[in-house]
Amino acid sequence: MKFIDEAKVYVKGGDGGDGCLSFRREKYVPRGGPDGGNGGKGGDVIFYADPDHNTLMDYRYRKHLKAKVGTHGRGKDQHGACGEDLLVPVPVGTVILDKTTGDCLGDLAQAGQKLVVAHGGRGGWGNAHYKSSRRQAPRHRTFGDEGEEREIILELKLLADVGLVGLPNAGKSSFLSAISAAHPKVADYPFTTKVPALGVVALSDHRTFTVADLPGLIEGAHEGVGLGIQFLRHVERTRVLLHLVDLSTVADEDLLESFKVIETELKEYDAGRSERIDATSLADRPRLVVISKIDLPDVQVRSYAASEAFKRLGFEVFEISSFNQEGTTALLERCWQLLHEESKDSLQEEA
Repeated sequence: MKFIDEAKVYVKGGDGGDGCLSFRREKYVPRGGPDGGNGGKGGDVIFYADPDHNTLMDYRYRKHLKAKVGTHGRGKDQHGACGEDLLVPVPVGTVILDKTTGDCLGDLAQAGQKLVVAHGGRGGWGNAHYKSSRRQAPRHRTFGDEGEEREIILELKLLADVGLVGLPNAGKSSFLSAISAAHPKVADYPFTTKVPALGVVALSDHRTFTVADLPGLIEGAHEGVGLGIQFLRHVERTRVLLHLVDLSTVADEDLLESFKVIETELKEYDAGRSERIDATSLADRPRLVVISKIDLPDVQVRSYAASEAFKRLGFEVFEISSFNQEGTTALLERCWQLLHEESKDSLQEEA
């Protein structure tokens, strides 16, 4: 199935039913009085996070979502039925934005979480509602309110523990396929990965975590260059970042500059976002530098100097080969340790 992570949808709550203007007409019951029932409330449009969905494909073609209207009130004090709510399933991790204002309406980050996006209209009052000792024959009723309507933007931000970042063709897809059962596209040209891919890593003692292979970054990605924000929004959900570096395609004198391109893009993306999904900025999250393709002779010769350069910048460095899985076990164990430490810190903050 094609991966779709953004969609624009028009939603409308159901209109409320009208109140009824009626008087009781029955033999032997003179002056029966008002008996017009109230109209029913319109249904709400409710989005909920469904773990069985993993793409917004449905809403690329289903552009209009409308809840049922409430029925009108009738005589004999019969109130109208409320309109049925429209339940709309979306993938876990979907953010709902108002297209007009840009405001974030909600973040469905947990399975089963619900959000009312468009409220149904209130039903109108029948004339029986207005009867009193002083107004025994009211000839007044009200119409139902229209349901709330708006255009919204659905953005899917993948939920993953570890995110792989780096320049195009840095070996991210090869690494994911080596450590998990995922099969992202692998080729020897840039931008092979055009959509994010998820893989589950299984360690000993039944320990597991998820890794997201994200399309390569280039300079200006935070402004939409390359795959731009289509990629960067998915980084917000990750808790640990692995920055993969391919020495076989970068000269020694350009190594740190190319590395800083990714670091700058993460910082610029943080500065340009109006809403924050996570209080921790991308640039401040735990990050490991991973020198990939260590099985290549040229990389082996240059890896020591590169590792020392990154260590001087304050990064923890790992050398791995996706081809023969050299160094991958130690890297994955370190990822698990960082994830565990972050979970403990979060629990302490909540306490």
